[in-house]
Amino acid sequence: MKPFKKASNKHLGEVLVERGVINHEQLNISIEYQKKNPEKLLGEVLVELKFATEKDIAQAITCQYGFPYLPLISYEIDAEVVRSVPEKVCRQFCLVPIDKIGKSLTVAMSNPLNLRALEDIELITGCSVQVFVSTASDIKQSIEKYYKAS
Repeated sequence: MKPFKKASNKHLGEVLVERGVINHEQLNISIEYQKKNPEKLLGEVLVELKFATEKDIAQAITCQYGFPYLPLISYEIDAEVVRSVPEKVCRQFCLVPIDKIGKSLTVAMSNPLNLRALEDIELITGCSVQVFVSTASDIKQSIEKYYKAS
């Protein structure tokens, strides 16, 4: 697994300010909040403080890193693809498999920079992993929908 190359040298907060999602004061408040809660990612903090939506964060990540954004709301996932990754792993890393062609598995993740998750998925499935970005809520709804059905 090779490190990700940024499509933009800008930090998430800068991208959100440029897009008009948040202002500099909200960014500063969020950064201070994050310093007191270092286990949280900046995007999580912004959503928690209601300065941005999950969709805003997901779309900013696509701008930052060039990952495609995929809203899962109307996306249908084949049962065989769902079975390729255990539910526990999907919940742990907030991801869901969405497509498989040969030895290439496509997953939707809320944090596409989680290298450990991607390495684990590659080990579990024996596939190379392609990443799409989606919101944590969409992913959790998909996990509920598809893992309860299988």
